[in-house]
Amino acid sequence: MAVYTKINKKDISYINKKFEIEKIISFKGIKQGIENTNYLLRSKNKKFILTIFEKRVSQNEIPFFMKLMDQLNDSKINCPKPQRNKSGSYLIKIKNKTACIVSFLKGKDKKSLNLKNCYDIGEMVAGMHLSTKKINLSRKNSMGIRYLNPLLNSIKFKSKRFINIENFLKTNFKDIKMKWPKKLPSGIIHGDLFIDNIFFRKNKISGMIDFYFAANDYFMYEIAICVNALCFDKKKSKFLINNMKVKNLIKGYESIKKLSVKEKNSLNILCRGAAMRYFLTRLFDYSNTPKSALIKIKDPREYYQKLLIHNNLKTYKDYLK
Repeated sequence: MAVYTKINKKDISYINKKFEIEKIISFKGIKQGIENTNYLLRSKNKKFILTIFEKRVSQNEIPFFMKLMDQLNDSKINCPKPQRNKSGSYLIKIKNKTACIVSFLKGKDKKSLNLKNCYDIGEMVAGMHLSTKKINLSRKNSMGIRYLNPLLNSIKFKSKRFINIENFLKTNFKDIKMKWPKKLPSGIIHGDLFIDNIFFRKNKISGMIDFYFAANDYFMYEIAICVNALCFDKKKSKFLINNMKVKNLIKGYESIKKLSVKEKNSLNILCRGAAMRYFLTRLFDYSNTPKSALIKIKDPREYYQKLLIHNNLKTYKDYLK
């Protein structure tokens, strides 16, 4: 989430005409995240989220995200529910950009996770995976490892001191792509489960948000993304893997859905791929985000450190020690 596109009262008036929801009386930009423009909308008794789609989101893929969130709600998975406008569509145009309004998910993200939180997240992710296996939707993972080459080639390393990083990235990318596993259990994954996309109320999970990277991919790749995003601790400027968090995440997942030996043996290469993906996207955003955007850019060096750590691990057991 971020604010690239500015809206005004005229836009709110337009929204009120288009939707049969309680009249919106105020709005405020949301700065967290880096992908789309988001506003918190308030009526007298309710809250909604307005998302204006930007950047890497392909227009013809947006209906997939809307249908997915709607069907997840029907499956009792707690996530924002897209609102249909008076024409029956999920989508409208604001500032010549595609936009949607979704229900407000109660709760808020945590600054840090304890071991029980990691277990509970594992349970939630497994429950979502079981639900998405029954959902007849499909989308290629545009941020999957096989599709990252154009992103890597688009990053401009502007000075000679970045040559080592460029070589490191290209060498790792080639190795990861070559070793990427084949034919693991797959279905629709969230694809971006960072700590600010998971909401809690009274230390219990209330749901998850931001499904705009959801796609068909390996279920184990979701776990690899979660290991990178949720199972490291920061001490001063260093990131260290927390094996107990990894163990609890997987234990929670397996309490709902068992993992095969092949999936477990693929954890290291999938973690390397997930770290590579976020290293690349952060490098790209670091050098391409307009200064006018109300946004806090995330530091790419975090995922350089994490990729180095994964490169020094090999087996599934290495993550649980």
